[in-house]
Amino acid sequence: MVEKEVNPHFEDFLFDWTHKFYFLVGGYGSSKSYHAGLKLILKLLNEKRTALVVREVYDTLRDSTYALLSEIIVDLGLEGKVRTVVSPMQIRFPNGSKIIFKGMDKPEKLKSIHNVSIVWIEECSEVKYEGFKELLGRLRHPTLQLHMILSTNPVSTANWCYKHFFKDSKAKVTVLDDEELYRDRIKVVNGTYYHHSVADDNLFLPESYIEQLEDMEKYDPDLHRIARRGRFGVNGVRVLPQFEVRPHDEVMEAIRAIRSPIRRAGMDFGFESSYNALIRLAVDHNEKILYIHWEYYKNQMTDDRTAEDLAEFQGTGEVIRADSAEPKTIKYFRQMGFAMRPAKKFQGSRLQYTKKVKRFKKIICSDRCVNTIDELKDLTYAVDKNGEIIEDDFSIDPHTFSAIWYALDDYEVSDLKGNFSFE
Repeated sequence: MVEKEVNPHFEDFLFDWTHKFYFLVGGYGSSKSYHAGLKLILKLLNEKRTALVVREVYDTLRDSTYALLSEIIVDLGLEGKVRTVVSPMQIRFPNGSKIIFKGMDKPEKLKSIHNVSIVWIEECSEVKYEGFKELLGRLRHPTLQLHMILSTNPVSTANWCYKHFFKDSKAKVTVLDDEELYRDRIKVVNGTYYHHSVADDNLFLPESYIEQLEDMEKYDPDLHRIARRGRFGVNGVRVLPQFEVRPHDEVMEAIRAIRSPIRRAGMDFGFESSYNALIRLAVDHNEKILYIHWEYYKNQMTDDRTAEDLAEFQGTGEVIRADSAEPKTIKYFRQMGFAMRPAKKFQGSRLQYTKKVKRFKKIICSDRCVNTIDELKDLTYAVDKNGEIIEDDFSIDPHTFSAIWYALDDYEVSDLKGNFSFE
């Protein structure tokens, strides 16, 4: 085997095998995939193991990880000792080690895998969370220490990778603040080895490539964040850039300080995969500030069970403006003593409601409304095939946003006055 020069930023990663998880995130051209592949080959040369290399789509493996690992084998002068097999794709080592390749789009193929002690998930952000958990179950060996390498370009903070390995605001779980990783470059937390890299860490890149990455900032800031800086963030155009989260007590104190607060409640209905979302909000008309201070968010609930959960509204008599597409449900709640009314829906109402909410100077949400925060904090517009935003469609189906639409059914930022929450 010939000597191979490597990028200094990856030296520690290459030879560290003391942890179960290795999470590599970085920008374009940082050489993270190359060094993940090199790490894998060096390990399998020294120990008899079976390693599994995975991407979401099987057909992408041949031109990515398989080609990369084959290139590394040539670089190391091992082409006469380590054998690459085309069909089925495998790499076999003289000591009995082997690398097998599978795609998560063919999950039935995973069932035949046994004694895998290392898994490399390339572009792990493309793999579904359920697939990640399935791979954890396939990672098992009676005697050898188990390892999983995950490599990816950073994507949205809504992706499972970010929520699992960094922060999940909805679940109020923080494993590692990603800003700490950008600062320190390498971190070890709870058995996971984190590694951050950018193009500057790759000493073999031409300067012209880095200049191209820099140019992205002029025409695509999102891509520049991902490709040049290697950082997670919000992909796309945020629907509510004025949305902010504050402590619950602070929000309630601000509402109490409003001279004539406009109070509203709105509800969106759902059952199987969508949600019953009920929101209480208050408007500071003079300052054009929307406060969100209470939420109800559940699915797979029958109407009678939901009515039990929301019994307090029967006592207060608060008007709940709800989705008019569910007249039968609204009638049931009215019969049960709820002051529920259908919100107006019309051609173009989604866009009009969205524009109405966007007119607020600030949208301040209580930190207790975790589902509202999860849906709205980083909500972005959907885009068409030309990359143009669709003004009444979003990256997810935000049930709490619909509830806010309905709550503000008869609201106009410019001229609504008075308090009509109890009618």
